[in-house]
Amino acid sequence: MTLCSGTTVPYVQQRLAHELQKQFAILPGGRGMNGNPVIIFPEFPAFGELAEDELQNVLGYLTSVPSVAASGVGFILVIDRRQDRWAAVRATLHRIAGSFPGNLHLVLVLRPSTFLQRTLSDFFKVKKDEFKMKVVMLSSVTELHAYIDPGQLTTELGGTQEYHHDSWISHRTAIEAFALMVKTTAQTLQAFGTELAETELPNDAEATTNLLQAHTLKKEKMKEDLQVALSQGGRLLDCIKEPLRTDPECNMTHDDVENLATVQRLLGQLDETETAFDDFWERHCTKLEQCLQLRHFELQFREVRAQLDVISERLSGFSEVSVSPAHADHVLRELSSHEGKACDVLDRALSLAGKGDRLIEDSHYAEDSIRPKCSELRAVCEEISSTLRSKKSLLLRAMELHHALEKALHWCEEGIYLLASQPVDRCQSQDGAEAALQELERYLDTAPLHTLADRSTFCCQYEATLTAQLLDQIERVFQKQGSVQEMFEKRRISLKKLAAKQTRPVQPVAPRPEVKSPLSSPNLQRKERRYSADSAISKKLDSPIHNGGNRHASLSEEEENLAVLRRHVMNELLETERAYVEELLCVLEGYAAEMDNPAMAHLIPSSLQNKKDILFGNMSEIYQFHKRTFLKELEAYTDCPELVGRCFLERMKDLQIYEGYCQNKPRSESLWRQCSDCAFFQECQKKLEHKLGLDSYLLKPVQRITKYQLLLKELLKYSKGCDGCDDLQEALTSILGILKAVNDSMHLIAITGYEGNLSELGRLLMQGSFSVWTEHKKGHAKVKDLARFKPMQRHLFLHEKALLFCKRREENGEGYEKAPSYSFKHSLSMSAVGITENAKGDNKKFEIWCNSRDEVFIVQAPTTEIKSAWVNEIRKVLTQQLQACRDASQQKNSDPVSPSPTSNNTSGTLSPFRSNAQKNQKKQEEKKFESSTISEVSCLSSPKHKGKKQPKLFQ
Repeated sequence: MTLCSGTTVPYVQQRLAHELQKQFAILPGGRGMNGNPVIIFPEFPAFGELAEDELQNVLGYLTSVPSVAASGVGFILVIDRRQDRWAAVRATLHRIAGSFPGNLHLVLVLRPSTFLQRTLSDFFKVKKDEFKMKVVMLSSVTELHAYIDPGQLTTELGGTQEYHHDSWISHRTAIEAFALMVKTTAQTLQAFGTELAETELPNDAEATTNLLQAHTLKKEKMKEDLQVALSQGGRLLDCIKEPLRTDPECNMTHDDVENLATVQRLLGQLDETETAFDDFWERHCTKLEQCLQLRHFELQFREVRAQLDVISERLSGFSEVSVSPAHADHVLRELSSHEGKACDVLDRALSLAGKGDRLIEDSHYAEDSIRPKCSELRAVCEEISSTLRSKKSLLLRAMELHHALEKALHWCEEGIYLLASQPVDRCQSQDGAEAALQELERYLDTAPLHTLADRSTFCCQYEATLTAQLLDQIERVFQKQGSVQEMFEKRRISLKKLAAKQTRPVQPVAPRPEVKSPLSSPNLQRKERRYSADSAISKKLDSPIHNGGNRHASLSEEEENLAVLRRHVMNELLETERAYVEELLCVLEGYAAEMDNPAMAHLIPSSLQNKKDILFGNMSEIYQFHKRTFLKELEAYTDCPELVGRCFLERMKDLQIYEGYCQNKPRSESLWRQCSDCAFFQECQKKLEHKLGLDSYLLKPVQRITKYQLLLKELLKYSKGCDGCDDLQEALTSILGILKAVNDSMHLIAITGYEGNLSELGRLLMQGSFSVWTEHKKGHAKVKDLARFKPMQRHLFLHEKALLFCKRREENGEGYEKAPSYSFKHSLSMSAVGITENAKGDNKKFEIWCNSRDEVFIVQAPTTEIKSAWVNEIRKVLTQQLQACRDASQQKNSDPVSPSPTSNNTSGTLSPFRSNAQKNQKKQEEKKFESSTISEVSCLSSPKHKGKKQPKLFQ
């Protein structure tokens, strides 16, 4: 191989080492006078028998060992044939002349020493030109020393040079092996460097990490190979220098000197290769590390950018304006909560941008890719921060606007209450009129602090937050202010006239003293005073000191007061409806949707998987109805709250979806208690930043359906005589019917042990707990009497077609799980039932009997009202059956081919009235039906459960 110095060093192969061992030609390292390398051919009788390729291989190898400079001068061959024949010498010269591969300078032949052979060599002097090389025949080594210094010859040729052929071969093998190791190492490092240079940088952090680890392992292996080569070269160098350490005056041969230089050059080449490789590896490793930093930066950028997009999208959903103070407060709280989340993401984004700046400062190769991302992060963060500040500022301004409007409305309402609550009898005297006038004057003095001044100035002040709806509200407030001030002005004029009028003293009649509770607070008295405005106004209208015009004005004031109260209730209805819709959406997005999120799957326990429908019921259906339909229709009645009953009536069937939700509530409660502590719910609650758990929000639909009847009652209270009063009453009745149906169905689904289909028994009319005694005609007298003193506690379910007797079981669990269960015991077909309204001994008892009183059930209700309600309801069922039977009989009598009226009636519609023997009894029962009254009743517990929590779902 060619070294950096240009010296060619062959590799001693196995077969060549064997040929060199024959020692027919050696290169001991001597030089001629002109520095010619000396190759010696020792005595070797079998030289003529050597194969030609063997001779060429050895000569080719020996001529390649000296340096190029020495080989260019020409080789001197010393052929020792002193013990040989001339014929062999002649043959040797011919073979050498034809096989020598190098530049041949001179051939010195020590000719045979015998007389005959010497004679032949003398003859040769005449024929030497035939060898085409300069040949000198020498008779002794003394003549040889004239051409080559004895110090450059071995001891066999009379020289002083020590030569050991085996050591020479071993030495040459070690040098060539080291040269080969250097070559292999250099090639391997070059190939590895090429591989590193051509490696494409991965696109993800994991692949980059793996590549860096793989390249580092290969690099460590290369370094180990380098260290092995350097260690071997060092040992070889020490071996070459060994003679000098043992004998500093030792003269090294030229070949030893060249070998020493060769090994030193090889070691230098290794050092240079290692240094170059280390430099290259440092650059490559730095690039890989920067690539890994870039991939991590890009990954974090994508994550943060996605979070920023979510924040921006969520932020865009926040309205800058609001329709009510409650809505503004709700949006502001939600925005503040969102701001907390946004700040965390913004801090992370800005921190990532700073990290990118540091990468650029460290001369990262991907500066052109990092810098735009840093700029983008800062721009998006600034945009989000600006939007947050803007929306928050606008919402705060909206809150100020709403508070100002509320403050003005409150002043107007307080003024209306003041006008309505001024006692009429006090104004009959001059002093009383003056006192009332002063009271009005004092209240009017507070107007600048509470009312709105100029409409245009006020609108300009809150221009950024105004919408068409808010403009309408502002207009209504100013109109309200004007109306109230006009009312005050009229009252002032009236009171001034009364105060100035000198009337005859009127002896007032002392009113009936009022008894005030010592526990009543001023606030409570104030509320009582406000909500008794109707009676105060009516008293004022009846006062004899008011003429027709004043009476008309008082009537307008009364209507205005009621309108204010109606608007109050309507505002509460709308605000709570909007908040309710927002809460449902929050639950569906923050909990229900997250159950389908693969990223949250590991947090969901097995007991909760695939049970979203059980946990949330039909909440999604309820949300869609309120969001898309009911809320919008309610908002249409903002200005006419007295007509909102029509909206409820039109959507009464849709509101029945709450029945399914409430029936599923026990299953939902049970599932919640099993999984309430799981990490999934905690993580969702943490993200939503809710203070209350999911169970509180799952109760919202139940609370909402019960809230409607309270709001309708309030509206009905302030809408007497209005156009929509009847609709409000009908809507209230329907809502109460839904609540009762839901409540009854909650008990109905708790029945166990009934083998039939409950849906075939018709609509559930009533249910409740009673004490029940039974009597049987065939029973033993003592057993019958004993039964009277030991009533059974039974829960009765009255259907259109049957009456069920069930036994109430103990309540277990908490919340909705406390609803009891009912074990089915007995049933009576309503087609075979008779009723006795009054039983002996107690006015709360009544009798239910069948089969000609063979079996009698004495039922004791908790109260006489409950008894009356049940008797009336049973009577209605029997009356309807009787009327159906009569209609069927009239149709049969009009039909000429109708069957005989004495035939058996298999329909079973009114079995207690079928036989002739029972006609009198039937008439008596009908009279009882006609004489009874019907009263409304709620489902109460039996005396045994009095004082305990009732099993009703809606309290």
